[in-house]
Amino acid sequence: MRDVTVSPKFQVVIPKDVRESMGIISGQKKQMLTYCNRIELIPTKPMSEMRGFLKGIDTEVPRDVDRII
Repeated sequence: MRDVTVSPKFQVVIPKDVRESMGIISGQKKQMLTYCNRIELIPTKPMSEMRGFLKGIDTEVPRDVDRII
């Protein structure tokens, strides 16, 4: 675990080894959220990269017997 310092402008520098292991590059967009008293950075992906990511998902929905198919 690493300690980082929050600047007077509330900026934080991500350590080099963390950036490299996560593939973070300059100018990249991330979503930030708080969860259980911590801050998480979530990669933002363009819609073109999202195409087909649900391929093969089971779309079968169980129906009640009294419903019309």
